[in-house]
Amino acid sequence: MIKEQEKQRLAMRVSMVSIVVNLLLSVGKLLAGILGRSGAMVSDAVHSASDVFSTIIVIIGVRMSGKQSDTNHPYGHERLECVASIILATILMATGIGILLGGLRTIFSGSWEKLEIPGLMALVAAVLSVAVKEWMYWYTRAAAKKLNSGAMMADAWHHRSDSLSSIGAFIGIAGSRMGFLVLDSVASVVISFFIGKAAYEIFMDAVDKMVDKACDKETEQKIKELALGQSGVLGVDHLQTRLFGARMYVDIEIAADGKQTLYETHEIAEKVHDEIEAHFQEVKHCMVHVNPAKEKGTK
Repeated sequence: MIKEQEKQRLAMRVSMVSIVVNLLLSVGKLLAGILGRSGAMVSDAVHSASDVFSTIIVIIGVRMSGKQSDTNHPYGHERLECVASIILATILMATGIGILLGGLRTIFSGSWEKLEIPGLMALVAAVLSVAVKEWMYWYTRAAAKKLNSGAMMADAWHHRSDSLSSIGAFIGIAGSRMGFLVLDSVASVVISFFIGKAAYEIFMDAVDKMVDKACDKETEQKIKELALGQSGVLGVDHLQTRLFGARMYVDIEIAADGKQTLYETHEIAEKVHDEIEAHFQEVKHCMVHVNPAKEKGTK
């Protein structure tokens, strides 16, 4: 399992790269949108700017969730990362709604002939944004998987939504330059839906982890098979799992020969406990209870 110090260093490195890239993109796209007379590019710049704030929230969330357990928080601080994800989702949704309203206002104004033709600078900025943000998505996603960080994975999807919004901006700008002036505003509306979808998915993932949602069936089946593979385990009577931020808690009841001594059954339980925590890095705590195996013919 990746050490806490390594986790903090990797999270900080990825976050700092994200902040620098997004700051440069935000300023570049904003200038390109203003000078190139493109509302879609200005909207895309706002989207990139929201990435800066989201990354700062990720840094805070990862740092706080990595704090050691204390007297007031005996189960740790992992859920603080979920709180960070929810704040990020809220910012993302607010950004999307703002862009949506702005685009619809222009579309339904009916004064399309008064709209300006976007410049080539805005078109070039959209292409560069797609390339850079797609690279940032894969870079951040790889780190999130290594750290098993929900907040950082949310940040990765924020990069992907920015990449998709830049594609929408490119189509809108290109269409406007071809004579369909309203397409620049239509692109802004399309961008807002990408942002809203990403916000919803991030929010629901965080909520699932805060309300003790069970792990997926595949993971639970692997835990059962691992327990059954240990010497002395005659069956699995009950298995219960729950997500706790980016970590997982396991409660398992195994069956063993009831004629064995307390020491022997304790050794079996200890082996099951150690194997589960060793094979599943996201497991923070595993509780093993031993039941006497029912003899054949008994209910």
